[in-house]
Amino acid sequence: MKALVYQGKGQIGVEERPEPQILDERDAIVEVTLTTICSSDIHIKHGAVPKAVPGTILGHEFTGRVIKTGSAVKKVRPGDRVAVNVETFCGECFYCRRGFVNNCTEKDGGWALGCRIDGGQAEYARIPFADNGLTKIPEGVTDEQALFNGDILSTGYWAAKIGEVKPADTVAVIGAGPTGLCTMLCARLYTPARIIAIDTDEYRLHLAKEKGLADLILVPGRDRIEEEIRTATEGRGADVVFEVAGGKDTFQTAWRIARPNAVVVIVAMYEEPQILPLPDMYGKNLVFKTGGVDGSFCQEIMDLTAAGKLDTDFLITHRCGMDQIMEAYDIFEHKKDHVIKFAIKPQNI
Repeated sequence: MKALVYQGKGQIGVEERPEPQILDERDAIVEVTLTTICSSDIHIKHGAVPKAVPGTILGHEFTGRVIKTGSAVKKVRPGDRVAVNVETFCGECFYCRRGFVNNCTEKDGGWALGCRIDGGQAEYARIPFADNGLTKIPEGVTDEQALFNGDILSTGYWAAKIGEVKPADTVAVIGAGPTGLCTMLCARLYTPARIIAIDTDEYRLHLAKEKGLADLILVPGRDRIEEEIRTATEGRGADVVFEVAGGKDTFQTAWRIARPNAVVVIVAMYEEPQILPLPDMYGKNLVFKTGGVDGSFCQEIMDLTAAGKLDTDFLITHRCGMDQIMEAYDIFEHKKDHVIKFAIKPQNI
């Protein structure tokens, strides 16, 4: 089968690989129907994810059809359409029992797919702990509608939960990329008074406003971010801040625009260490919450999608097959052609 492989720092390429096999009774084999590229894949390509293993098939955000299951798999069976969770987790260890599945202590637990073990930018994928890592796609929900269920939509949903958004809050989201847009979408579920979106990409900001995700959009360099947010909040600052950009100065912006006693959620993955200037923020009494995502709510998210409460169709701006995936990586990494997300078909299904 054809697969997109992380070959070492700065290097990725399409290779021929054998189809995966059942290795554990809790495994399932999925025929991949749609996959996509995530910013985390770009971080891996740059060598910025220390746990990433060269030689691994990339991809942790995909849908598929179950074709084979191990003897211990009970919740899915061959023929089921499924969305794949970014995390594989045992469901039984100290962390899993508390919902912290990103920290699953099993060898293939946590974020393993497309990082430490072969992922879904291929024609087929092996899913460990399939009963936990696969969510059935109901009739009436397309593969495209379910594509982001297990990763960026899970990230936005998790971020909104831990952000403790309350009705009538002012929420600031730094970063209007795919994950930032999903964070806004999920924060809307908590009925904040307003969502303020901050990004340097005006196209993405206008998309957020057009889709009803943001009420106010701000551009660093054009707008005085701190001043505008204080004006909108009677001088206080945002009640909840989500930092989803991971840029050079965005962490500093996040704590500066937060009001005293606010929650600041760090959703972004940084490629460089960040500085927490405690003397400068003394007295603000901020609560910081950091990633990565605990993908514990995939069924809730699928139910909300089926009910029309979460709609990510607009995120898919580009489509292609596996034969164009290298070009897709170039477009996605360099944000060409107003790309938000790709939907990639690994084979002619």
